[in-house]
Amino acid sequence: MSTQPNSAENTRFEALRCSIQAMAAGRFDVETPVGDDELGRLGEELRLLSRELKRRDREVETLLHVTERINAGLLLDEVLDLIYDSFRLIIPFDRLGCALLEKEGTTVQARWARSDSRDLRMPGNFAAPLQGSSLEEVIQTGRPRILNDLDAYLRNKPDSEATQFIVGEGMRSSLTCPLITMGRPIGFLFFSSSQPDTYRSIHTELFQQLAAQISMIVEKSRLYQRLVELNEFKNRFLGTTAHDLRSPLTIVKGWLDVMLDGLLGEIIPEQTQALEPMQRSCQRAIFFINDLLDVSAIESGNLRIQKKPVNLTEFLTREHEGIHLLARRKSIEFKLDLGPDLPEMQLDPDRISQILHNLVSNAIHYSFSDTAITLNARRRENEVVISVSDQGQGIPPEDLPGLFREYGRASTKPTGGEKSTGLGLAIVKRLVEAHGGRVNVESQPGQGTTFRFTLPLA
Repeated sequence: MSTQPNSAENTRFEALRCSIQAMAAGRFDVETPVGDDELGRLGEELRLLSRELKRRDREVETLLHVTERINAGLLLDEVLDLIYDSFRLIIPFDRLGCALLEKEGTTVQARWARSDSRDLRMPGNFAAPLQGSSLEEVIQTGRPRILNDLDAYLRNKPDSEATQFIVGEGMRSSLTCPLITMGRPIGFLFFSSSQPDTYRSIHTELFQQLAAQISMIVEKSRLYQRLVELNEFKNRFLGTTAHDLRSPLTIVKGWLDVMLDGLLGEIIPEQTQALEPMQRSCQRAIFFINDLLDVSAIESGNLRIQKKPVNLTEFLTREHEGIHLLARRKSIEFKLDLGPDLPEMQLDPDRISQILHNLVSNAIHYSFSDTAITLNARRRENEVVISVSDQGQGIPPEDLPGLFREYGRASTKPTGGEKSTGLGLAIVKRLVEAHGGRVNVESQPGQGTTFRFTLPLA
């Protein structure tokens, strides 16, 4: 009796081989020969395998897509909202909660929760020790924990406050994913369903992959949110401190002005020599404090722009007359070059004056005596372009990108030893942008510098 396979069996062997090759290449829509013999049963198992691989491939593809979308979020709450809205494609749930490890990993602190029922009973400040809790084992094993009957779990552990809360919200099963990044546990994601046995057939391997990717995103967002909160605290601190310092300094300077003007009686030259440096120091301190207040207001979103109709020709002429004395003290000519068709515009005159004073003061500081500075304004299509040009030392190309950042300075030194806060150009940029304009700089070492900003007509 021959044991050699016949042509029909050869055909079926070839079909099975082609199916295996297709699945190895990532193609899972394959047809396999089935039957009651050994080859047929093997074909049926391959068909079931192809369906399972196709399902898992779809899950992984969806996970990658959703993770990419979530990774675009910055703040932690924003990321968790994206997880809640997007992960329904992968995980069935009616409630999602997030807890983070605080106090050097000893405390589990509820951080965020959202539910379809909107009946959230767990307090936002709920916290519990990690040691001795059921979550400690989840962290130690690094594997998701599945509870398909929360009522039964609560009967066995009646002291579990967290379970009491979510059962009270109507949840009947849960999936807990540990969040571990770079080998360090950072918290948990809690998926909960209002139906029992929701997670009975869930593949925990998928959720381990999911948790690993989410952990990095959550940690990034948590750190970014902390940075935002610290920045807000810094702005409040700077604003309060600068405001409290400005009031007494303004009073001191006011009395120094009165004394130097002789309003309290004649002062002798020796007294003048002592009082004038005090007056200048107060003025510099007030100038620095005003810059700090402006930066604090800008970064906290409290910058106020109060626009009103302004005749630009008259406004720039007055500004030129008010500033030219600063240039004259250093024997610098301050020119005014205005176009013939400058319009009336809606702008904040105090803030535009602040911009001009910053730009012209910079030009004076970095220019030599017997040179010229020009204030130029021209209408161009739907905007007005205003520039301040000097014949000073110029700015090295490598210094240009950082000029408009806080405390950004060029390597060029002021020609008269003048001091600056390093905040002026950062303030200029924010004030111009608050008016809807743009600011830029052009410079060549040894040939001078031009700062130019635009103000839109509309």
